Amino acid sequence: MICFGGEGDGATRSPEFPPWDGNPEVLDALQVELLMANLDASLRVHTRAQFFTWTQGLLQGLIRHEVLVCALRNGEPLSLRVDSFSTNVPDSAIFSELFLRDSFVAANLIKAWKERRCRPVICEAGDVSPNCGGAFARELQRVGASQVVAHGMHDVHGQVGSFFTFACRSGTLGPRQAYLVELALPFLYSAWIRTQIDGATEGDRPAPAGAGILTARELEILRWIYLGKSNYEVGAILKISPLTVKNHVQKILRKLKVVNRTQAVGKALETRILIP
Repeated sequence: MICFGGEGDGATRSPEFPPWDGNPEVLDALQVELLMANLDASLRVHTRAQFFTWTQGLLQGLIRHEVLVCALRNGEPLSLRVDSFSTNVPDSAIFSELFLRDSFVAANLIKAWKERRCRPVICEAGDVSPNCGGAFARELQRVGASQVVAHGMHDVHGQVGSFFTFACRSGTLGPRQAYLVELALPFLYSAWIRTQIDGATEGDRPAPAGAGILTARELEILRWIYLGKSNYEVGAILKISPLTVKNHVQKILRKLKVVNRTQAVGKALETRILIP
């Protein structure tokens, strides 16, 4: 747990974050559909394992990130309960530990967020610590995450209630990604809060729908669909007719209880049938 002073505390000077104009690009049809699939998936998250599966699976298609750090306000003076999620290291807890250890990280990001009237902050990972020398920033850079987008939610008094930091690869962040973070954050917050409820256990929830019901051929076809291949292209790769591919796709849709290819990919990522 980390405690730090208010905005007037001279120990937490805001870094020089690059400007962000806040004007998102228009979302395409695929992004809109993927957004809706993620919002639906978030409603079925009740445990930490399910949260990990969702954020490191289906959510990656919408907000591509290497590390996600979730922070919840935990009293006065401001203190935070922190958890982190990543598939890039054996134990993702290292990121939450370093986030807590380097008090400048949370202080600078939250201060910059407030200065932007509670809009997402986009910056280089090294800018969140003095002289770019913080252990948290170095660990992010070690896994190739050199940029961050951070956003939070405030309480009725205007104080930060929760804060989420996505660490991403260089060149992947911009107004559109910041806008998607704004759209997804209320559902991200609600899902994570449910995982914090005392008494929740892994055995209280049903196994993910769709797990283990696809044949090897259907799974192979689904992987090519995930990579953006058409029925004709999949048929050419697997040396089967496009009609045969279409029949397999229809079976996949029925088994996963979805209505189109995009939803099938989203469901497969959510349930870890497919691994990005």
